[in-house]
Amino acid sequence: MTVPDYAPIGTVGRPVTKKADELPPVSISPSSPIEKVTGSRHLKAAFGYSLNGALRLLRETAFRHEIIAGVALFAAFAAVGASFSDYVMMAVVMLGLFAAEALNTAIEEIIDRISPEWSDTGRHAKDLGSFAVFCLLVVNGLTAAFVIIPKFVLS
Repeated sequence: MTVPDYAPIGTVGRPVTKKADELPPVSISPSSPIEKVTGSRHLKAAFGYSLNGALRLLRETAFRHEIIAGVALFAAFAAVGASFSDYVMMAVVMLGLFAAEALNTAIEEIIDRISPEWSDTGRHAKDLGSFAVFCLLVVNGLTAAFVIIPKFVLS
């Protein structure tokens, strides 16, 4: 079922009687302040969030395939005698791919959470995230070809 982008999400349990201008103001209670983490505690918290994100990404089949392809590419680099700068270049584009995959997964999770029904906007967001990953897959392939193919031609 396709739902227009302007359709309401979910169902209303009872009729809404208040108008937008009659809603009470939103305020944060001083009894439960949000504590800002700073210094080394901030670094530890940020590392924990990143680790949780990496662990979440490992549940994605596409990401696991990308890791396997990366290991295979680095093995191919070793087989052809790639230089250190070739390894660094490949690592940079692989990390870019992993970042795009993480953002694509985040987009998909958010869309699935806020719009579980089919919508054109949700489909477009997911397609654009997928296209970003595809572009970086092409960059990885071209980078590997740039390193590996000349080694075969020269040998």
